[in-house]
Amino acid sequence: MLITERMDHTIKKLRSQTANIITIGNMLFGGASLMATLNGSYSYSVLFIFIAAFLDRFDGMVARKFNQESDLGKQLDSMSDILSFGVAPAILMYQLVLSDFGFVGMVFTVIYISCGAFRLARFNISDATGYFTGLPITAAGTVITLSYFGVPAFSPVVFMFLFILCSLLMVSTFTLRKV
Repeated sequence: MLITERMDHTIKKLRSQTANIITIGNMLFGGASLMATLNGSYSYSVLFIFIAAFLDRFDGMVARKFNQESDLGKQLDSMSDILSFGVAPAILMYQLVLSDFGFVGMVFTVIYISCGAFRLARFNISDATGYFTGLPITAAGTVITLSYFGVPAFSPVVFMFLFILCSLLMVSTFTLRKV
């Protein structure tokens, strides 16, 4: 009887943390993307970022469906997002293109990551209204990651402008309806 009760309790606890477990999966794939980039496996890095995006899409849905929304989940989601859609795409494209620009490439990379962190912090302290203020970091990170496929076709300067454009859009104050 004791083992059955213990198992039921454990399963209930796991079920109550489903959304957070999905969010941690997002973070794990963001970290795996960084490791892949550092080891020169750029295609895997892109794949891992897209898996993180898939998980990010569903963690909030699961939290709302099972009534698991919490401040912890919100903070955990933001930390996962800065890794998966801020740092991972930025380092990927820095390694591939922006490192050619030396110090300036580093500055653009750090500006992008910093704007993403600012965007997430602003989101965390704002009230839910059904609108995003500024470009969500997930969208910016997806654009930066998709630009990987344009590396052979575009001048490296294009990627510098893309980084600055995404950075400015993340910290801007325009509103965008949530989907």
